[in-house]
Amino acid sequence: MRPGAYLRLGLVKACRRAGGESETLICAGRCAIASARKVERMTDMPMQSAAILLMYVILPVWIAAGLTDYFCHRISHIENNAGTPESLLHLLQFILVAIPTFLALLGEINAMFFLVAALAIICHHGVAYIDVRYANHTRGISPFEQMVHSFLEIIPITGFLLLAVLHWGQLLALIGVGPEFAQFGLHFKSQPLPIWYVMAAIAAAALLNALPYLEELLRCLRAQRERHRG
Repeated sequence: MRPGAYLRLGLVKACRRAGGESETLICAGRCAIASARKVERMTDMPMQSAAILLMYVILPVWIAAGLTDYFCHRISHIENNAGTPESLLHLLQFILVAIPTFLALLGEINAMFFLVAALAIICHHGVAYIDVRYANHTRGISPFEQMVHSFLEIIPITGFLLLAVLHWGQLLALIGVGPEFAQFGLHFKSQPLPIWYVMAAIAAAALLNALPYLEELLRCLRAQRERHRG
């Protein structure tokens, strides 16, 4: 039960014990309950803000940054320099972040989610380092592309932290502290996100990230075969 709900319940019980006969007491009780509801709404505002930022800012910017990164690779003619190895690293990075993102869209955010997401982010950054190290010796990485990489590295961490704000108890439970018990099951959300939003997010990631990176890989493989023939 939320803190505001506890306060309202306590006020109602106090009025009942007093007999509820005094108009002054009843009026004061109503005012106090209204104030408690206002406090509860103010308490909910940071949670609602975090959810709005995740859904309508963080995820769209993340998808846009991924598409921009693809165009940076295309402009640098990746198929003629870094080629297939770097393209495979791009797909691997996409898969690593797609797994926790898919879980966050459909599943309950619990200790299991935070464990999977943390491991995925760590692996993603490790692969990103290998990617940049390899690309640095095979093709030019423009300052603009480096800025895009900054977005792609920071946004997953930002999303993780905002989810931690929304589900702080389970993050603490993962490390063995706090009042909640760590939940390690994978379950669908008890309060699911709007179906239109989930479908739109998955479709956008597929069309604007997965398909372009697959096209990049096919282009690199085609160029590799042509070089071998020559």
